[in-house]
Amino acid sequence: MPIADFLRLALRSIYSQRLRSGLTLLGIAVGIAAVILLTSIGEGIHRYVVAEFTQFGTNLIAIHPGRTKTGGTQAIGFPSSARPLSLEDAVALTRLPQVTAVTPSLYGNAEIDGNGRTRRILVYGVGADMPAVFNHHVHTGQFLTDDALGGARNVVVLGAKLKTELFGVDNAIGQKLRVAGSQFRVIGVMERKGQFLGIDLDDTAYVPPQSAMELFNRDGMTEIDLTVAAGTNIDHAIAAITELLKARHGSVDFTIVNQQEMLTTLSGILDVLTMAVGALGGISLLVGAVGIVTIMTIAVTERTNEIGLMVALGAKRRTILGLFLGEAVALAAIGGALGLALGIGLAQMIHLFVPSLPVSTPISFVILAEALSMVIGLLAGVLPARSAARLDPVEALRTE
Repeated sequence: MPIADFLRLALRSIYSQRLRSGLTLLGIAVGIAAVILLTSIGEGIHRYVVAEFTQFGTNLIAIHPGRTKTGGTQAIGFPSSARPLSLEDAVALTRLPQVTAVTPSLYGNAEIDGNGRTRRILVYGVGADMPAVFNHHVHTGQFLTDDALGGARNVVVLGAKLKTELFGVDNAIGQKLRVAGSQFRVIGVMERKGQFLGIDLDDTAYVPPQSAMELFNRDGMTEIDLTVAAGTNIDHAIAAITELLKARHGSVDFTIVNQQEMLTTLSGILDVLTMAVGALGGISLLVGAVGIVTIMTIAVTERTNEIGLMVALGAKRRTILGLFLGEAVALAAIGGALGLALGIGLAQMIHLFVPSLPVSTPISFVILAEALSMVIGLLAGVLPARSAARLDPVEALRTE
């Protein structure tokens, strides 16, 4: 029998039992919609988190004081037995051929007073290469210079939001303000960068690292961040960094975090979470599968006489099998299409009302969901279709 006839008979059978078919379609549609909605949210969060980290580039390496297994990084305000990283360590790292930019980093929370206004913000003590390391550039004025690295020059660069909060539309370059009670002179304002995992990067201030050490009473850096040249073998670069710092410290009392490795691990975790929430939504597909089995079993019972007549007229058993399987697959395919429209629509509606919640529905998810619904229809229709194909034609014709 031609495929067109198969489809016509299957659709005619579905249409003849509109209420029953509609309820079965609804079961499949709700299941597919749940899968699409949950995986869209999971994939959206995945892309958002990865984008947050990659905005700083993918060749970033961070060095923290202390071994991970014995305490890891040192938190601000808490004592630690780990040997701190020094400004001299940062300077030494700049001599490695693979390294393109290095910035020591020390941060803390401080009160800043300027132009008659007061704010409490994060203050970062960083080196002159910070804009190159973190892909964050100056909008007006200039950034900290190399000669401020080892000294205590009281100069400050403001984040875009902080500048607006303190000085409005007025020019801030050359203005004086106080950071944690010490006087600083504004030499630059950064471009807008936005937020990073909930931290407003525009509501910050940047001072020389030596100044930050004095402000926060610290004897070392929170971390040292550096970038390597494009195409550099990251493992070789980490080995060179380890060898240099081990020679300076006498032991490996630091932790090196490779951003590429971190992104790979993070992506793996987020993929698993996306699959997990998708699987939770997939549970509702079982309801749709049960519905298909039920309606097809009822259809076989109601159409026993019709099946007997078809066999008596010469229809092959595989034709009967194909007709009932085709009907089950058609039910699932139509339900899947409705579920896709419902799921994508709900995902976009959620994003419209909650813009901060990222959603993304890759075409691969759409194709996979529709294929899944058809496979479910095929599997759910196997037993009823086999029952129909195995009916004895004489007995079937006797059935009223």
